[in-house]
Amino acid sequence: MTDLAHIRNFSIVAHIDHGKSTLADRLIQSTGTVADRDMKEQMLDSMDIERERGITIKANTVRLEYKAKDGQDYILNLIDTPGHVDFAYEVSRSMRAVEGSLLVVDASQGVEAQTLANVYQALDAGHEIVPVLNKIDLPAAEPDRVREQIEDVIGLDASDAVLISAKSGIGIPDVLEAIVTRLPAPKGDRTAPLKAMLVDSWYDSYLGVVVMIRVMDGVIRKGDSIRMMQTNAVYGIDTLAVLKPQMVPIAELGPGEIGVLTASIKQVRDTRVGDTITSERKGCEVALPGFKPAQPVVFCGLFPVDAAQFEDLRDSIEKLALNDASFSYEMETSAALGFGFRCGFLGLLHLEVIRDRIEREYDIDLITTAPSVVYHLYMKDGTMRDLHNPADMPDLTLVDHIEEPRIKATILVPDDYLGDILKLCQDRRGVQMDLTYAGSRAMVVYDLPLNEVVFDFYDRLKSVTKGYASFDYNLSGYQEDALVKMSILVNDEPVDALSMMVHRDRAEMRGRAMVEKLKDLIPRHMFKIPIQAAIGGKVIARETLSALRKDVTAKCYGGDATRKRKLLDKQKAGKKRMRQFGKVEIPQEAFISALKMDS
Repeated sequence: MTDLAHIRNFSIVAHIDHGKSTLADRLIQSTGTVADRDMKEQMLDSMDIERERGITIKANTVRLEYKAKDGQDYILNLIDTPGHVDFAYEVSRSMRAVEGSLLVVDASQGVEAQTLANVYQALDAGHEIVPVLNKIDLPAAEPDRVREQIEDVIGLDASDAVLISAKSGIGIPDVLEAIVTRLPAPKGDRTAPLKAMLVDSWYDSYLGVVVMIRVMDGVIRKGDSIRMMQTNAVYGIDTLAVLKPQMVPIAELGPGEIGVLTASIKQVRDTRVGDTITSERKGCEVALPGFKPAQPVVFCGLFPVDAAQFEDLRDSIEKLALNDASFSYEMETSAALGFGFRCGFLGLLHLEVIRDRIEREYDIDLITTAPSVVYHLYMKDGTMRDLHNPADMPDLTLVDHIEEPRIKATILVPDDYLGDILKLCQDRRGVQMDLTYAGSRAMVVYDLPLNEVVFDFYDRLKSVTKGYASFDYNLSGYQEDALVKMSILVNDEPVDALSMMVHRDRAEMRGRAMVEKLKDLIPRHMFKIPIQAAIGGKVIARETLSALRKDVTAKCYGGDATRKRKLLDKQKAGKKRMRQFGKVEIPQEAFISALKMDS
């Protein structure tokens, strides 16, 4: 039984690549939680794809035991959170389970867009925040300038920020002392009825569903019967453990502690993140406030290349949805691609990660349709409906007007690149809302349409600023605009996977770029193939892919010209017939390349 005063729960928040996971590694190492021979880089990033891309996707937890300078033993529960905007949902969840945060800022880069977003989340959750300046051993490090910047931009007092280098281990003991002395202890009543928050859950093929909980009040023991307050399901606890990256069994968890339990739960769907767990017999009256469910922002279709793999795809998507509460899906069919799923994601990186995980973990080749956002269609009869897939657009005569989602984007960029950023945002139909300076960096706030950002805005942003800009956004609402559905026709047949919603003023440019690109991507056939972009019945751009042809006149030497003519006419008639019945095979790569629109 641990005294509440000797527990500290904290998360590490920072912008991408400012050193969260490396700091977590050093804390694990210096408290001796993992033996040196078992240590590896990014200890808490367990998925292959996290290690490969060098990013954190899932928030992970570890329990550290630390003997402080005053001789007391402390238990530190650390949650390492993702930095990317697509996984902000993971961050907000983790924040609710802890009382304090270490704000890690790169001493050479300074405050970035995601630093701001994550700090505000921590402040919303009522956290005590300890600023930590990382990478102070770099030649470009300017701790004093960054301290000032933290005070100017965020408004936190950074005069006693801890200076460290997570890579080389400088200043790690100071961080541990700061956690113990400057972060608050959790509160909780051991004698009250059990009240625990479900922070995360994932599927393990041996144990079933593993549930991560934070106990607020009461005690939870192995063998107890527990009730989930949202679903009213009752389970008996099989195992109770704490994570020292690996599971270590424990007899009980008291208030303020974070641990995991298994209870023969078959589906992660039965464990809703943010739910309250209480004991079956003497339950608590009031549930915890829970979380807002994650709203998918980007939708796209996932189809198997081989139609026979549809059942495997269904299986894999269900299993992934088990592990990722923020991912939603429903079945759909397409004339060109057969059976598949329409899936909702929190952003493009989230989409890429899910796609990679399906291809990797379940060995299924996928076709991904153009990512699109949800539009609101206001019909003439006064009803409103959501449009997820441009291919489902109803007849325009029935539609009164269309609204598209807008976002408020915050971009932090060095002064030299400001012009390029303003031009990029203007090109994407952005409206400038604010422009302020923090030292030599400009902070621009823009109102942008989400469908312009979904395609390749992030890549363009990084390339025009040589990687120095940082970008964070949140949804601001819907707004009416002149939007039209652009269809792509190949050999006079619409390819529904390539249809998209575009702004009327930019439709021709977008259509021309698309058909030119497809002309290079589709292999030539024995007959000529027209590739067209159309809005309704009006073709706005066209390219023709010429036919492959056999030299039928090779055997004619000399003689009358009509002999050649006859053979050529016969060939022409054959090609015409071929075009009527010919099927154009569009290769998988063509789909993906065509959807990656360059400017």
